[in-house]
Amino acid sequence: MRVQIVRESPASRSLRARQLESMFDVPAQEKTRREWSGDFPFEAEPWSVGLIVGPSGCGKSTILREAFGEPEPLGWSAPSVVDDFSDRFGIAEVSEACSAVGFNTIPAWLRPFAVLSNGERFRVELARRLLETEGTIVVDEFTSVVDRQVAQIGSAAVQKYTRRLGKRFVAASCHFDIIDWLQPDWVLEPATMRFQRRSVQRRPPVDVTVARVPRAAWALFAPYHYMSADLHRAATCFGAWVAGELVAFCATMHFQHPTARDIRRVSRVVTLPDWQGLGLAMRLVAELGAAYKAVGKRLRNYPAHPAFIRSHQRSPLWAQTREAGRGGGTPGRSGQRANRTISSELRTGAVFEYVGPAADVRAARLLLATA
Repeated sequence: MRVQIVRESPASRSLRARQLESMFDVPAQEKTRREWSGDFPFEAEPWSVGLIVGPSGCGKSTILREAFGEPEPLGWSAPSVVDDFSDRFGIAEVSEACSAVGFNTIPAWLRPFAVLSNGERFRVELARRLLETEGTIVVDEFTSVVDRQVAQIGSAAVQKYTRRLGKRFVAASCHFDIIDWLQPDWVLEPATMRFQRRSVQRRPPVDVTVARVPRAAWALFAPYHYMSADLHRAATCFGAWVAGELVAFCATMHFQHPTARDIRRVSRVVTLPDWQGLGLAMRLVAELGAAYKAVGKRLRNYPAHPAFIRSHQRSPLWAQTREAGRGGGTPGRSGQRANRTISSELRTGAVFEYVGPAADVRAARLLLATA
């Protein structure tokens, strides 16, 4: 594709403009002119994700619009962001799109766009564009209003979902630090008019540390749990750290079963909003599953969130023992009141049991302690 863009406009001859020319020895001009030209083989090979990147004022937005069109405008006026999505899509599709870009805090789905954080706005805007755009998804100023951690995680999530849908996504950004996370098939730098194709690689690794946490840690995560801020007094609490920051929480409890005595169940799992989209919750529960297996116990999880269910179904570490929508609770003589509590908490969640490899026994005992 040949890009030949010229932007001209009459030069100002105001007193202030002439003073500025004199102050900085700028030659007087009749017109201001900017030009970009180059041959960019966008279509020479199949691609899904493209990135136009460079400093402010280098022509990113101009080239983006010239080559791929104007980004679709989005309106946000409904009492909740899920109501702002097009009526062409059902709640299951909206839920999947939000989850795919790491916008997994369900209470935030029910809030209006105006009250969301910058990170939440960034993700839900991506979800709408990915779901509603028919052709190439065009995003200008990509990641410009969020911190670098959210930008990188959001980039990893959006490229994964774009490729899964078989769509095309192209963005303009001034941040080079997202390249390894967005994994674009090509990169264009307007400052030098350099066009480069890239091979898709794995995103940078994220080192996760899992350890016990005090019950008080739940206060940090409770506002983001989709069912309840309550935490059972008998729960054993664990956390996941990334770069020294506590980012995910999991609580487990003994499962009251009429015959089995070796089952632990996941009671609460929450990842902080800025870290959603990396699969940290799955890593946390899997590490706990391996630890419990090492000490002769079984771990079961009861996810109700569709994306969390799909993650378990795709993982070879978990075996599904019940489909979602069949109710909860365990019949038997172990206490009707306890069973009603379990039934209420499990709601329509599926049931999965950890079947992956066991952890090292010594490390497992150290992690679980008295759990």
